[in-house]
This record gives sequence, structure tokens and C-alpha cells, in this order.
Amino acid sequence: MRRKATSAATGAVGEAIACRFLESRGYRVIDRNVFCRAGELDLVAWQGDTLVFVEVKTRTSEGLRATVESVHPGKQRRLLRAAEAYLARAGLCPRETRFDVVIVTGVGEETSCTLIIGAFEDRH
Repeated sequence: MRRKATSAATGAVGEAIACRFLESRGYRVIDRNVFCRAGELDLVAWQGDTLVFVEVKTRTSEGLRATVESVHPGKQRRLLRAAEAYLARAGLCPRETRFDVVIVTGVGEETSCTLIIGAFEDRH
């Protein structure tokens, strides 16, 4: 149980770092940790006229490739369903939507963020 609590705390710190990182790049974060039946959305933000759903991956040391691969097709489908539910619940019809991933590494040490814009497409 201790590991899960530590993992959750690391994730929360990573999301806060990602939020500041995105805001420094012109994103306007409007929601965090949105839960619905379909899944969870870490961050929802506007970048200009585009509504962006952001998956945050926080790692203390894991390589970038392994972290990117953790957003596998099953995870992508859950994020798509969660985004659809979010749009319906919020009554939003943005002109464009996008899925980005922010990878936060080195939490508690020298922190860095990597932004992957348009990490995957809505393919349905």
C-alpha cells in the first residue's frame, strides 16, 4: 500500500509541474483530474482555439521511450472515451481537439518536462 501512496503523491507533484510547464507555454488549464466512467483526464486546457486533453506521465528515472509506450492503444481508447464524455458533460463543441502528453522526469531532483504535441489521433 505504501508504494501506491508514494506513486500517487509523485503523480500529483508531476501534474502540478506539468500544469505550470504548460501555462508557461501559453496553455490555459481549465480542469485537472477529471474522473468519469470512461476513465480519467489528467489536464484539460485551451491552447488558442484548440481544446487539449493532456496525459501526464511522471517518472523518477524511467527512459523516455518506455514512458511514451505506456500510452498504448488501450490507454488511448480510454482517453478518447473520457474526452467524449467530458465534452458532452461540459456542453463543449470546440473547433479542434488534440491529445498531448507531458512527461515529467526527475521529480525531487533536477526536473525536466517533455511535451509531445498531438501524441495520438482520434481514429474513430
